Amino acid sequence: MNSGRTLFSQVMEFLPLREFHECVKRYGGDYKVKTFSCLDQFYCMAFAQLTYRESLRDIEACLRSRGTRLYHMGIRSNVSRNTLANANSVRNWRLYADFAYVLIEIARGLYGNDSFGIELKDTAYAFDSTTIDLCLALFPWARFHQGKGAVKMHTLLDLRGNIPTFIEISEGNVHDVNALDHLPLQAGAFYIMDRGYMDFARLSRFTQQGAFFVVRTRTNLRFVPFRWRTVDPLTGVLCDRTIRLTGHQTTDSYALPLRHIKYRDSATQKIFEFATNDFEMPAFTITQLYKARWKVELFFKWLKQHLRIKAFYGTSFNAVRIQIWISVSVYVLIAIIRKRLALSVSLYTMLQICSVAAFEKVELLEAFTEKAALATEFQPDNSLTLFDL
Repeated sequence: MNSGRTLFSQVMEFLPLREFHECVKRYGGDYKVKTFSCLDQFYCMAFAQLTYRESLRDIEACLRSRGTRLYHMGIRSNVSRNTLANANSVRNWRLYADFAYVLIEIARGLYGNDSFGIELKDTAYAFDSTTIDLCLALFPWARFHQGKGAVKMHTLLDLRGNIPTFIEISEGNVHDVNALDHLPLQAGAFYIMDRGYMDFARLSRFTQQGAFFVVRTRTNLRFVPFRWRTVDPLTGVLCDRTIRLTGHQTTDSYALPLRHIKYRDSATQKIFEFATNDFEMPAFTITQLYKARWKVELFFKWLKQHLRIKAFYGTSFNAVRIQIWISVSVYVLIAIIRKRLALSVSLYTMLQICSVAAFEKVELLEAFTEKAALATEFQPDNSLTLFDL
């Protein structure tokens, strides 16, 4: 029986605090702060994520009810909703973004050798965005369309381990394709995207930097084929050819040859067409890479279902960004713990255990093994199983 540390404090012990303080120092987060440091803020927001708090008042009431246990959870200051609201409003969101990337690098090192169902020696990423709805009356800066408010979360997902490696949070009226301008590219890596990103002026940057893209094409793509490859119709590949773009704008934007693949999905009988700048990989593997792109869609659904990014604890753009970045940090932290402890339970189960046992003084490994079977019994049948690896 653990008589010292709460489950929440043991989870937080996996945080690299030296790197966190470096991020705080980089942006002067604790400058002239006497109480309620950036670390206190992170702990409070992480607690709200893990235990599904609905509001600032909910966070305050729950934490204050535990009194002296707050110190043992790592929170050194009294928790006030006004103090937390002010911190979310004025502190630089970039320090939490930088720290999330620190955790992401740790997680990628742990999951780097995991398989994602396709034999590929290079790194493969899926890139997409999701819209997070906001009330326009409370978030007047987040104008989207037709009187609605929203922000967009543009995410690059490493398919090995389903770890987000790049995130950009923008206002809802920013077009998805604009995020390609800020996307970091890795030579030799594959980037899989839907047809909303078919902008060959921007895709030319991938070829220039030695990266490969696979993008679903629109029906109005104009091109002329000049070389064909043999295909196996049993795989569903209908056509594999080299093309040149002939559209007025696309010709100037991308003058090099492209590879065009047409594929029929056996389950739905739907035909897909892809463009890629890779000429070596088998055509069927290209189609399977695009199929794996749906993992980023499942990541968005999982994040919205199991973390607090629908109800926000502040109304400024800064507060929204802080909450989203800390929610990503919590997700990645749980993934790190799962790998380091070699746990077989899903991230969903781990989050459910944290939500009900955050204040319990029980050993971490014991909580995630003996209680896991009981928690799994209550998992709804329609819950996503993307992370049940």
